[in-house]
Amino acid sequence: MNFWEKITGSDITKEFKSFELRVSKLPADYQAAWKQIKDALWPHSDLTGRNLMPILDGVLGLLEETAADGQSAREVLGDDIKGFCSALAGEEGAKTYRDKWRRELNDTIARKLGK
Repeated sequence: MNFWEKITGSDITKEFKSFELRVSKLPADYQAAWKQIKDALWPHSDLTGRNLMPILDGVLGLLEETAADGQSAREVLGDDIKGFCSALAGEEGAKTYRDKWRRELNDTIARKLGK
């Protein structure tokens, strides 16, 4: 990835287009699960979303393999897709820009209150 791609985010756009092309070849229930997975993972993203690319690629690989085996999306992911995504992102250890802002805000308030 060169500097220009990193600044403009075109590398992420290309990667997402390749993801969506791969998803379009999956059965309908997998496509619906993919949308839910993306929606559930974005809160764990850093500002750019680059930290999620390897996770999304791995999940898509899992979906492709299990679809080829003839399993349904529900058999693979279960009923709790948000829980699945939280486990993937490591909710306890995942630090996002919101976590940073929350910590800074708490530190500022504590300082102003004299604690």
